[in-house]
Amino acid sequence: MAYIQGENKPEGEDSDGCPFCRLVESGKPDDATLIVARDELVFAILNLYPYNPGHLMVLPYRHVADYTELTPEETVAVAEYTQRAMRVIRAVSAPHGFNIGLNQGPVAGAGIAAHLHQHVVPRWGGDSNFMPVIGHTKVLPQLLGETRQLLADAWSRAE
Repeated sequence: MAYIQGENKPEGEDSDGCPFCRLVESGKPDDATLIVARDELVFAILNLYPYNPGHLMVLPYRHVADYTELTPEETVAVAEYTQRAMRVIRAVSAPHGFNIGLNQGPVAGAGIAAHLHQHVVPRWGGDSNFMPVIGHTKVLPQLLGETRQLLADAWSRAE
């Protein structure tokens, strides 16, 4: 319900109201912010409202809204971090597949449209059951903090 009601969504387009920028600039440790890994240009963070366990997002540090605004270096960094995220998730939880995507603009489903983020969603056969349809909720078998620790540990071992 927090997601549906717009909790934590920024008011405007600038970086001051951006929850991603605020997390990076907060000075809090990564385990408190759900950041799994950091690189020079991008970082990977668990989705606070995951579709499935291990649902990560890869973001540039720079506050940009549109994929075409990325520099060539940022574009490569997002792609490489997405590949690494897939390898890490495979090592930790052996999904059967992935949904990978960028939602550009609110009409396309971007919950936080002002800061580009690529979703990396692990999928398993049968992961869409009656709970989201009938109960309007998703059953996650693991707390976000536990998932973050597993992924962060595996990230350092991934090539």
